Amino acid sequence: MSRPVLGIICCTRQVGVEPAQAVMSRYVTAAMRHADCAALLVPAMPDLMTAEEVIDRLDGVLLTGSPSNVQPMLYGEAHGGDPPFDPGRDAMMAALVQAVLARGKPLFGICRGLQEINVALGGTLSRELRDHHAPDEVGFVEMFDHRHDVALTPGGLLARAHGRMALHVNSVHYQGIARLGDGLAVEAVASDGMVEAVSARIGAAPVLAVQWHPEWTADSDADAATFFHILGRALRGQHPETMP
Repeated sequence: MSRPVLGIICCTRQVGVEPAQAVMSRYVTAAMRHADCAALLVPAMPDLMTAEEVIDRLDGVLLTGSPSNVQPMLYGEAHGGDPPFDPGRDAMMAALVQAVLARGKPLFGICRGLQEINVALGGTLSRELRDHHAPDEVGFVEMFDHRHDVALTPGGLLARAHGRMALHVNSVHYQGIARLGDGLAVEAVASDGMVEAVSARIGAAPVLAVQWHPEWTADSDADAATFFHILGRALRGQHPETMP
């Protein structure tokens, strides 16, 4: 029996002297292993392909984290913002969100992916957050070890899936949700009130996105793996709302 196919968006990255379409392997590995799915990478090259060309070959879409930030003009700010930016990803992301929601397929996001979903649904972002990232001088691994607690929304999808009201999550972001996008419900908040996870059902499409990085510890942390278990159920048409 064939497994569902998850589309995972790429970033435009510089590898040596050449630009590359890339996804960090940890996202792909965690999704294929813990959601039990196949995966196809979707290039952030909207000048050469469209989301409509590929969306019917996919059972859902995952928007990953990235070093780049969403361009402020996409949420109504004409100036400012903190580079790097990835205009190709921004454009492909917006088209993928529209296409996947129109077809009632699952849309999931991690870190930048949460911010993208919020912006695509009319929300805005805050910048220069404190206490949501490690000091700039720490190493790469230590950056992902920066953690804090989040409170889960009573009766929400994550609270039901985890069977409790709080999680201890890693935190590697300099931007976050300011105004919530249309149709999104808050699934988790940090102690300072920052939204840390959202969900929705837009038409027939289930949506779930988290600000933390479950892919980082999915192989060793049952809480992190739960995000991908929910994704796997959604890809198979088993509504996330049915999680115990």
